[in-house]
Amino acid sequence: MAHTRHAGTTAVVTGAAQGIGEAAARRLAAEGAAVVMTDLSAEVDEAAERVRAGGGRAVAVRADAADEAQWAEVVRTARSEFGPVTALVSNAYTVEIAPLHATSAASWEHQLAVNLTGAFLGVRACLADLAEHGGAVVLVSSVHAWFGLPGRPAYAATKGGLTSLARQLAVEYGPRVRVNCVLPGPVLTAAWEGVDDEDRRDSVAQTAAGRFGEPDEVASAVSFLASAEASFITGVSLPVDGGWSIYKASS
Repeated sequence: MAHTRHAGTTAVVTGAAQGIGEAAARRLAAEGAAVVMTDLSAEVDEAAERVRAGGGRAVAVRADAADEAQWAEVVRTARSEFGPVTALVSNAYTVEIAPLHATSAASWEHQLAVNLTGAFLGVRACLADLAEHGGAVVLVSSVHAWFGLPGRPAYAATKGGLTSLARQLAVEYGPRVRVNCVLPGPVLTAAWEGVDDEDRRDSVAQTAAGRFGEPDEVASAVSFLASAEASFITGVSLPVDGGWSIYKASS
C-alpha cells in the first residue's frame, strides 16, 4: 500500500527546500506521487534532486508563494511535467519574532502574505484541477493557531487563519475537494536552530511523547490526509505535536 498510496497523484508542495516541506515531498514521492517542489530558496533544486536520487519523481520550481503570477507558472509546470494537480500541500511560511508593539506594519503584512495569502493563492491557482479530479489540500498550520506564545502575533494570526480557511474551503468546495490542516508542535526543523538547551528541554517537557517530533512524522500525517484513505475527512485540524496541546490545554 505504502508505495502505491499516491499512484497517479500530481502533488504541489510549497516551502519544500527543507524541513517539513521536503519531508512531505519525499514521502508523497515514495508513495507514488509525482511532486512539484516549490520554494523561494535555490536549495529546492537540491531537495528535488534528493527525492529523485531516492527513486521518486520530482521537479523543482523556484517560486514565491505570495506571488500570484508565479503560481500560474507552478501550475503550468505541474501540468506539462506530470499532469493536472490533484494534491496541494501548502507549507511555505515565514516568522519574525517580536511582540506586537515592536512588530512593524511591513513585518505583519509580509508574514500574512507568505503564510496566509500564499495558501489562498495556491488553492485558487490549483482549484480547477483539484475540483475536476477530486483532489485534496493540506494546509500546514501550527499549534500556535490554538495557543498563544510570546513574540509571535503575526505568525499566530496567520496559522489561526489557515485553520479557518480549511473549514471554509471544505464547505465551499466539498465534495469535489477535501481540505484539511495539520498543526505541527515542537518539531525539529531549522526554526529550532539557535534555541538554547533550556528552552529545548522546556518544550520537550510539555509533550506527552517526551521528545521532539521529526519532519517525517508530520509528513506521515500530510500523506494520510492527502490520500484516499482520508476520503471521509475534511475541514479537520490535526495536531501532530506529541501531546503538546494536551499539556497547554490543561495548564
